[in-house]
Amino acid sequence: MKQLKNYELIAQGKVRDIYAIDEQHMLIVTTDRLSAFDVIMDQPIPDKGKVLLQVSNFWFDKLSHVIENHLTDIDIDELSVTDEEAEYLEGRAIVVRRLRPLPVEAVVRGYLIGSGWKDYQETGEVCGVKLPAGLNQASKLPETIFTPASKADVGDHDENISYDVMEQKIGPALAKQVRDTSLQLYTEAAEYALARGIIIADTKFEFGLDENDKLILIDEILTPDSSRFWPADEYAEGTSPPSFDKQFLRDYLETLNWNKKAPGPDLPAEVLEKTAEKYKEVASRLTESTA
Repeated sequence: MKQLKNYELIAQGKVRDIYAIDEQHMLIVTTDRLSAFDVIMDQPIPDKGKVLLQVSNFWFDKLSHVIENHLTDIDIDELSVTDEEAEYLEGRAIVVRRLRPLPVEAVVRGYLIGSGWKDYQETGEVCGVKLPAGLNQASKLPETIFTPASKADVGDHDENISYDVMEQKIGPALAKQVRDTSLQLYTEAAEYALARGIIIADTKFEFGLDENDKLILIDEILTPDSSRFWPADEYAEGTSPPSFDKQFLRDYLETLNWNKKAPGPDLPAEVLEKTAEKYKEVASRLTESTA
């Protein structure tokens, strides 16, 4: 899909295209692009954008009692788009409030995996947080930890930072609010997901400020792109558990002789299809009623 005809593209992320609607609103389009190790793959994952938006909107609604989010009541039908554009945007686009994004990502970890596991092996810590000795890969942490990161430009790697550095970037009071809110969001979501057979190993949140400097939840939340989801019945310490998210793709990429820099390698059809299946399965488990 080419850029929209009547709206200015103001930002293009690894997955999302953002258009200006007016001074107070913007349109976020969730594409089928897939990024791994901060590199955008050449091949899209079929319907991935629609799945991500479905999951994210579900969580925005379910966790709205914790913190206000950026969603609006403006429907795509109210925008000036062509029939072709409207068909493309259906199920993958939302109109949100224009806010000032914070320059940090709020990462919450409940299990020892990924870069956290690598840090722990080398230092016994994760982003400066000291952990007990003797933990294994994929161990459940004694308590959930908050490990912020600085936001990187497209193509660059996000950088883990200490809580002290985060305080310097945004101030102690706001840093505490971001940390406490993130931990509450994760804790409630993890409990809900576990009842549906899903472990949320870790996740990341993004926040912005409105015109009154009120903290608002933005971007996406608790999707297969921003989280590690594991099937609870297959979870075991000591390995990288099977996952519903793009960790499946990451594990495949780790088997290749690739330097983790653009351009990404050519992906086999079966890897694309399997990744799409995992996204759709976690979405149905999370969003469909168990009643």
